Amino acid sequence: MTAGKGVRILVVDDDANERQGLADLLLTWGYDVRAAGGGEEALAQTEAFAPVVVISDLRMPGLDGMELLKRLRRSRPETSVIMLTGQGTIEEAVEATKLGAFNFLEKPIDPKRLQIELRNCTERHERGLELEAANRRLRQAGILGSLVGTSKRMQQVMALIAQVAPSSACVLITGESGTGKELAARTIHQLSPRHNKPFVAVNCAAIPETLIESEIFGHEKGAFTGAVERRAGCFELADEGTLLLDEVGEMPIATQAKLLRVLEDSKIRRLGSKTETTVDVRVLAATNKVPEEAVAKGQLRNDLYFRLNVVQIRMPPLREHLEDLPALTAALLEELNRKHGRAIKGVTDDVLEMFQRYSWPGNVRELRNILERGVVTSTGDVLRRPDLAPELGRGAVSLDDGLRLRAGMTIAEAERRLILESLAFTQNNKTRAAEMLGISLKTLHNKLKDYETQPQG
Repeated sequence: MTAGKGVRILVVDDDANERQGLADLLLTWGYDVRAAGGGEEALAQTEAFAPVVVISDLRMPGLDGMELLKRLRRSRPETSVIMLTGQGTIEEAVEATKLGAFNFLEKPIDPKRLQIELRNCTERHERGLELEAANRRLRQAGILGSLVGTSKRMQQVMALIAQVAPSSACVLITGESGTGKELAARTIHQLSPRHNKPFVAVNCAAIPETLIESEIFGHEKGAFTGAVERRAGCFELADEGTLLLDEVGEMPIATQAKLLRVLEDSKIRRLGSKTETTVDVRVLAATNKVPEEAVAKGQLRNDLYFRLNVVQIRMPPLREHLEDLPALTAALLEELNRKHGRAIKGVTDDVLEMFQRYSWPGNVRELRNILERGVVTSTGDVLRRPDLAPELGRGAVSLDDGLRLRAGMTIAEAERRLILESLAFTQNNKTRAAEMLGISLKTLHNKLKDYETQPQG
């Protein structure tokens, strides 16, 4: 038989006779087979051999099949794992399936059943390769999940996202406000093996300090005043899926310490509970701060930063990839047409020219807001200058008309003037001013509160 067609299979069993017998059978079916006598040896072989399927005994001395499965799920999520179990270990095998095993087979193995399972694993692998190729073609065309762009900067971002998405590694997404950090996180989730499971996003800057632990970890009834019922936190809601901690640099230091512990042992404790709950969550984090500066200022724990920063993806500001404006505009108009029931075909050439001259302090989010205003208010099927925000024609550089810096001025005073000028420019719209400045709304409020108590020079 040649059913295997060279598909790579790693057999893991501490019993030499059973290991060799299964390996010999697979070889007669045409598979490319290697064998390992335990979990540690199996992990050592997977890096170079890159098996499509791992067939592992569940109970082995040292690193057993369950722990091997957990590690393979983190390092090689594209690899299918079939667990072998003897009598009396069915419950463990079911648990292994919940942890991501493709299936489990009882010993002694039924060859026909094994052939079926291997064929299913091979088909899964081929579908994965087809999906990867399709995503590569889309990326070359400037589309990956919710992200759009053919520029070198965006192609680099997309390539890195495609590379890290299949794993369970933590990813730290950095960039100014409005650059699409949440879109990047959603794209990572969409391209991951967890795509059919929940994606939960929580904005750490938008939650009062007194409630953030309850929001993230959950609470029991009566845990504090107002806790009238048990409530699951974000980790439980995202179980088996992905959790995005947006603006993680705004999280209180005490909560950061508890978050670090969850990342290390995958267990959460609701407020008011005496027991821990195991969760399987991939954690992504985003911040508009420079993380190294946040660590230096004591806003972000150093150990948490290193735990989150397994892979860092920097979303470029729009001013650094203006060549993507035509594609971004077309994609956003398509989305906004669906939302508002319109049929706007595009924008005029002079609008695109004006877009190219604008500095986009609010980045892609600002572009979307400006286009949405045009989609809602325009009476034609093409957006023209009068349909757009009036301040756009003046450009972000119009701030320079009212902002005067002098030699010897302190950085703090220059920052204060920039914030106040930005508020004047947006007619005291604090949300828009924060977007333009690349800071969170919470940070802006804190700055303004400080100015109220400081003497002005």
